Amino acid sequence: MEHALLNKKKDLEAYGYKKFGLMTLPVPSLEADLRELAEEFDHLPRDTYSPESHRYRKYSRAIINPWDGALQWLPDFIDEDGEAKSLYFQGTFNAEYLEEYRAFPALSEKIKENALLQEIIKYDFNETFWNPYEKILPIHVGVHFVKYMVEDETQESVASPNTIHQDGEPFTFVHLITYKNVHGGRSTVAHPSCAGLNREQANEKLILDEFDLTEPLDSYGVCDKKVSHYVSGIKKGPESRPAERGVLLIDYTPLTIAIT
Repeated sequence: MEHALLNKKKDLEAYGYKKFGLMTLPVPSLEADLRELAEEFDHLPRDTYSPESHRYRKYSRAIINPWDGALQWLPDFIDEDGEAKSLYFQGTFNAEYLEEYRAFPALSEKIKENALLQEIIKYDFNETFWNPYEKILPIHVGVHFVKYMVEDETQESVASPNTIHQDGEPFTFVHLITYKNVHGGRSTVAHPSCAGLNREQANEKLILDEFDLTEPLDSYGVCDKKVSHYVSGIKKGPESRPAERGVLLIDYTPLTIAIT
């Protein structure tokens, strides 16, 4: 009976994470839209908060209505240099940064209209679950384009934080977009008690899963309160060209205060 009840729940609620692929999404122009997403990664600026990490990124925010699935992008702000940017609230979950907010360059207006990107956002949202109080207002959506890239064998590109961690947002999804000459980038899903540990410090009995995303739109999602997660650093593979791993990260946060 317990197993049957688990099966009635969404995977994120029952198990805390889900692996899946999205190459079969019903988007008429999927291949063309995927190429357009990949091209956006060619123009990501370096993450100025951590230039030594060899990360490149853009970020924008949207809201999605739980009652009808309507998606709307939130306005960016223009900084003193005339550049469109969006604020990312990290709170106290990332010990690598003391400030609560970081400001990242915004996604281009063209890419926000990409049909595949919009369908991915809606697909992920349908995998989440909320209490009745959280569904009476729109849900905040954070959309990150992050590229890990190194050009020689002495370099390594790492995520932030570079430990097993939780993000602070109730749900986070990872979608692979580009993958070239990569060594590393292995994803780990673990028990919440592993948060803050390096991978080698974690008890193997608390590791729930480990896997590699290698094909376009290979994906997974996590429920933040149920699991912790980590991705290992990126180094160059056997080819002479740079190593590149480009991922679309999407997080969902309610605009209401949770009531339990």
